[in-house]
Amino acid sequence: MTTGVVLWIAKVRGRILGTVQLHLCQKQNGTHRAEIAKLMVHSDSRREGLGKYLMENAEKKAKDEQRSLITLDTRAGDPSNLLYKSIGYIEVGRIPKYARSDNGNLHETVFYYKQM
Repeated sequence: MTTGVVLWIAKVRGRILGTVQLHLCQKQNGTHRAEIAKLMVHSDSRREGLGKYLMENAEKKAKDEQRSLITLDTRAGDPSNLLYKSIGYIEVGRIPKYARSDNGNLHETVFYYKQM
């Protein structure tokens, strides 16, 4: 069984264009769930299917590890919200001023889940 964090890196012609992290919950009451901790795709490579491809790999690994629930959160208004909804993630709520950006501003975050 895999423990902790699983990381994928997408390289095209030697250049890293994307990454995703899957955190497999280690708590005794959470061994059925995982979290997408970070999905990033270079701005030059968005809307080409790379994010979806990375998410498919993370979801397959979650299934292989007998995880039946995946959760994630992302900043409200980010393009990733469209991706997550398009691949079956369900919005469950928002928290204002949850995420801090590089410039120090606080942003609303959207939480999603998907049952596998």
